[in-house]
Amino acid sequence: MKWKLPPKIKIHEALGAIADGRIEMDGNTAKVYSSSRNKYYTVTFDPDTYSIMANDNGSYWQGYLGYPAIAYLMLVGKLPYTKEQAEAFSGIKWKDINTKFKNDFGKTLAYIQELQKKKGITTEEVEAEIDKIYGDLKEKLPQMLGGKVTPPKEY
Repeated sequence: MKWKLPPKIKIHEALGAIADGRIEMDGNTAKVYSSSRNKYYTVTFDPDTYSIMANDNGSYWQGYLGYPAIAYLMLVGKLPYTKEQAEAFSGIKWKDINTKFKNDFGKTLAYIQELQKKKGITTEEVEAEIDKIYGDLKEKLPQMLGGKVTPPKEY
């Protein structure tokens, strides 16, 4: 069974996890720490079947490929990204911002883009690159690896 396509903002979150060095790779598995660093998600990948499993909330509750799995796929070269793209999302406290805007991803993204503009980041260029990554993900959406795994509880 294939994962559902995630909200586009999950690409942004994945880039932030990469930029902040919140991913510990170990072969076909990884620990992806939350932006608060108070918990981590486990990612397991089978390159032979192009199947992946992660225990983040979006993957478990909504059935879409969450940012931990997307970040993993980027780091292993299955999805394109650049260091510059990732750096545009460094230092963002995703959980706090999503909570502030009650998981309204449109409002979260608008807030983050304002932060980026203050740093001199051209959000139009960033979003054009995000669109390319999202298109690639849409074409290469992986299968689920086994059954869903319950997310961690801590924050």
